[in-house]
Amino acid sequence: MTRLRIVVAGAGGRMGAANIRAVAAHPGVELVGALDRPGAAALGKDAGMLIGLETLGVTLTDDTEAALSGADAIIDFTAPAASVALAQAAARHGLVHIIGTTGCSEADDAAIAAAGAAGARIVKSGNFSPGVVTLAALVEKAARALADYDVEVLEMHHNQKVDAPSGTALMLGEAAAKGRHIALKDHSVRVRDGHTGPREVGSIGFATLRGGNVIGDHTVILAGASERIELSHRAQDRSIFANGAVRAALWAKAQPPGFYSMADVLGLND
Repeated sequence: MTRLRIVVAGAGGRMGAANIRAVAAHPGVELVGALDRPGAAALGKDAGMLIGLETLGVTLTDDTEAALSGADAIIDFTAPAASVALAQAAARHGLVHIIGTTGCSEADDAAIAAAGAAGARIVKSGNFSPGVVTLAALVEKAARALADYDVEVLEMHHNQKVDAPSGTALMLGEAAAKGRHIALKDHSVRVRDGHTGPREVGSIGFATLRGGNVIGDHTVILAGASERIELSHRAQDRSIFANGAVRAALWAKAQPPGFYSMADVLGLND
C-alpha cells in the first residue's frame, strides 16, 4: 500500500515536533517535507535530528512550493495567516490539509472553506483529540436536554499560549450553542470584571487560565438551580492531537474535495 506523503508545517514548534513524531511512527504515512516561518532558528536542520530522532532526510525550509512538491497532505498547527495561505496552496495542488490552527477570524475561516470548495480536502478542528471531539458531542446533547441550565466553559493552558479563549474552548462553546439553536457570537461572554450585574440568561461564559506547562484542561459546567454537571477533558500528552491529525489525514485522502471537521472523521455526524 502506498504511504500518504505528509508535510508538517510549523515544524520547529511544540506541536510541529509532536506531529513529526506521529508521522514518523505511523506505518501508513511518510514525512516528505517540513515547513517553518522565515527566519526560524530550526531552518536547515533535519526534522528527525531536531526532535531527538534518527535522521529522517527531511530538512526544515521556508519554501512552501518546494516542500509541497510530491506531497499528498499538510498537517498545519501554525497561525491564521499561514493556514489561509497553505489552504490556498492545498487547493492549487489538490492536497489534504489538516488544520489545527486556532485564533482564526470569520474571514480566515471563510477563506479556508473556499479552498475546500476549490479542490483541497480540508479537515479543520479546534482540537484533534478523539476524546475532546466526543466531549463536544456530549456537550451539545447536554445543552439541548438541559436548556435552562447556565453554561460556563473553563480552560487552562501553558504560559506560552498566545490566543484566548482556546480553540477547544470555543469549539465546546459552539457545541453548547448548537444544542441550544443559538449563535455563539451573539451569546458568549468572554470577560467579567467589576460590577457586572446578574448573569444574562442564555449566555455562554468563558474563563481562561494560563500557567506552567499545562497542555490543555477543559471543563464545561452546566449549572442548574439544584445541581451542577461538569464535563471535563485533560490532555496529558500532545501526541493525542498529533495522532488525531494523522488519522484525519488518512481519512480525508479518500474524501471528495471539501471542508470537514474531526467529528466527520469520527463518524459523529453520520
